[in-house]
Amino acid sequence: MPETIFSKIIRGEIPCHKVYEDERVLAFLDINPLSAGHTLVIPKEPAATFDALSEESAAALGRVLPRICRAVISVTGVKEYNVLENNGAGAHQAIDHVHFHIIPKPSPTEGLGIHWPMRPIDHTAAAALAAKLRASVD
Repeated sequence: MPETIFSKIIRGEIPCHKVYEDERVLAFLDINPLSAGHTLVIPKEPAATFDALSEESAAALGRVLPRICRAVISVTGVKEYNVLENNGAGAHQAIDHVHFHIIPKPSPTEGLGIHWPMRPIDHTAAAALAAKLRASVD
């Protein structure tokens, strides 16, 4: 996997405003926050996308994310927030290392803005797709 800014932050070569650290996970404030308290939570394991991450690192992230969310709520006083994780450049991933954003939403103009182009589901196609997905889950 190519070297990323997160690799350097994990090794301590680039400073960060650390929020949490254990043997598998590091959380720190985003240097370009969308709102106060915008925190990044990353695995120390190098993986570009979530599907490439080991089950151990994914489980560690799952254990830590709620704790960091509670801390962000407690400190900022903002109860509404987004947890965002992008996979691949086409999905808006800017750094090729798994990272979750915890982004407080204090007002309509601060935090993450999302355009969600919903469309009705085709139930016949959805049933076939769900069957294929079920068969593919290992």
